[in-house]
Amino acid sequence: MRRMFWFGAGIAAGIAVMRKVNETTRKATPNGAAEQIGGAMRELAGAVGSFGADVRAGMMERETELQNVVDGTALPPQRRAESRSVDAARPGESRVRDGGRAPARRARRADR
Repeated sequence: MRRMFWFGAGIAAGIAVMRKVNETTRKATPNGAAEQIGGAMRELAGAVGSFGADVRAGMMERETELQNVVDGTALPPQRRAESRSVDAARPGESRVRDGGRAPARRARRADR
């Protein structure tokens, strides 16, 4: 029984090794290399397409935010957070500070 087990294990190991060797030699041929390069190019194209879709979605979201600010229907996210914190800190006071002047707005840098 013990010998039969090791005989079967040896056959299974031999088959596994032969499959791995055949796969490696197939990849070394020109057709195998072309398949690998083609697969890598398809993967790269998919990643680039996904990145472009994410950029377009972010751009549309930002354009909507900016349009709302221009229309006056919403404050930019940073100003919204500041106005909430000012309202929460001093519920009875208005948001206008510095002797009746509104706080100056600063432009965001393009690299942020």
